[in-house]
Amino acid sequence: MIDLAPSFSEDFDARKAVAWEIHKTARDTGFFYIKNHGVPHSMMDRQLDLAREFFSLPLEEKLKTDARNSPCTRGYETPGLQTLDDGSPPDLKEGFLIGCDLDETHPYVQQGIANCGPNQWPDQPADFKQLYEAYVDEMFRVGRHLMALLALSLDLPEDFFSEGLKEPLFNSRLLRYGPQPENTAFNQMGAGAHTDWGMITILLQDDIGGLEVENAAGEWIAAPPIPGTFVINLGEMVRILSNGLYHANMHRVLNNHSGRDRFSVPTFFDPSYFYEVSCAPTLLEDGAEPKYPATTVGGHIADMYRKTYGLAA
Repeated sequence: MIDLAPSFSEDFDARKAVAWEIHKTARDTGFFYIKNHGVPHSMMDRQLDLAREFFSLPLEEKLKTDARNSPCTRGYETPGLQTLDDGSPPDLKEGFLIGCDLDETHPYVQQGIANCGPNQWPDQPADFKQLYEAYVDEMFRVGRHLMALLALSLDLPEDFFSEGLKEPLFNSRLLRYGPQPENTAFNQMGAGAHTDWGMITILLQDDIGGLEVENAAGEWIAAPPIPGTFVINLGEMVRILSNGLYHANMHRVLNNHSGRDRFSVPTFFDPSYFYEVSCAPTLLEDGAEPKYPATTVGGHIADMYRKTYGLAA
């Protein structure tokens, strides 16, 4: 559990101390909880209610925003649409995906860049778009703050990522995990074992539980819900940035204890599409070669989209 309250202080040493806590846990698992992040608890609860309300709609209503009809996979995701664990059966989760809402006038759309385009917004529940966009505004605030702390944790200037955060990328999902059926195929679960693709994931989860993280010994341990907190995990691009010092850890969702639906809202926060991610200069001695080649944010994520949705097709 990392308390973000001191990181909002004007005292540099207080911010650096929080960054050091991130440094320690990033070298261990790459997963941690945050509290005192500034997002109102009422907004967190309302976002989970939004997921419950949407997924309770009749199937024909949800299919009006079928992601398979979107050129950038936005909208309602039927169970089995995605496979996160390579070689396993498709995931059982049901989802609704949004990202940067770009119309035909945006340069990314005009250039035909993968996964860039408009969102599909449902007519029901009422105020869905307004409520979700207000939540995303808060995720942008938290994401930018965490990126500054991530920079500090690697002895970089707090504004190291500022150029890439002028127009950041994001994806956010509403997710429903039904109780694990008894007749599922071997290794089929709500969300198969995987690492996240980008920089930072900000996860809001309800009170059911089911998230599991692989520890250093290769054992699956629970990441239970804690009221008022978010679970933060680091993605594959942080491994490149940190030259392998920080972990992008395997995790999965298995809802097999509650007998109830589990709802969560992950938001994946990344720098802009063409931002280059490479080894931090503070981690390379003169003349040393980085362990991982540089990449761009958008190119890496587009590759992962093709892989996980292609396997599920």
